[in-house]
Amino acid sequence: MDIHGIAPLLQVFDMPAAIRFYRDLLGFKVHATSEPGDDCNWAWLKLNGAELMLNTAYEADQRPTAPNPAHIAAHGDTCLFFGCKDLDAAYHHLRAHGLNLNEPKVAPYGMKQLWFHDPDGYGLCFQWPATKQTHDEWVASYGIEPQT
Repeated sequence: MDIHGIAPLLQVFDMPAAIRFYRDLLGFKVHATSEPGDDCNWAWLKLNGAELMLNTAYEADQRPTAPNPAHIAAHGDTCLFFGCKDLDAAYHHLRAHGLNLNEPKVAPYGMKQLWFHDPDGYGLCFQWPATKQTHDEWVASYGIEPQT
């Protein structure tokens, strides 16, 4: 099969809040939407080869006043992992914009990681190789050219 890329689709409670989070905080560009503006039912976001689609969990006339806690809790089973070379800068950027998160840590398998959640409770992990071995494996598997 000749597959190119992947674009996960996440259900969100508040589309304008989700778009602000991914666009204004993380830097994604809105590539397409179902309707003009942030208050749409579907959005396709892109950033440096990463793609993500957002879809409203409810039709506008059926949306409750607050998210269903059980629905949000179920999002804890989903985590998106992003390559991010400068995790310390990402940490300071996110903290400066009000996110409560812990400093990046190195996992036992050699990846430095920064964990947090989006407004809908989906897990996000920014990561980058922390050791030469992990870096070399990363470069080989993703076809990244080492910098000199």
